[in-house]
Amino acid sequence: MLRANFDATLSLLLFLVFAVTSVTALVMAAMARSDAYRAADKQTKNFWLIILGITVVVNLLLNILFLSIAGLIATIVFFVDVRPALKAVTGGGGGKRGGSSSDGPYGPYNGGR
Repeated sequence: MLRANFDATLSLLLFLVFAVTSVTALVMAAMARSDAYRAADKQTKNFWLIILGITVVVNLLLNILFLSIAGLIATIVFFVDVRPALKAVTGGGGGKRGGSSSDGPYGPYNGGR
């Protein structure tokens, strides 16, 4: 009985993780500009929308573990490789909007002068 509950909980947790990450990646891929993919020298926006869309469908409708894991790998590749390259090209580098490395949150740091 305890084993069955554990298996059901683990299965539900994996389903939620796979579904949330794939939907998040699909939304992020859709929000990026098409020319940013070319500028970052990555596959096209349509390619990533198709791959991540298939991943979302597999995770939400089919729920086949092997295909879900393959989709998770594609999602991880998007998050680790494609998304940082797109952010670098479009200038979305973690909140820094120009300025020097000595800039603080309220302006340049002058060393206490």
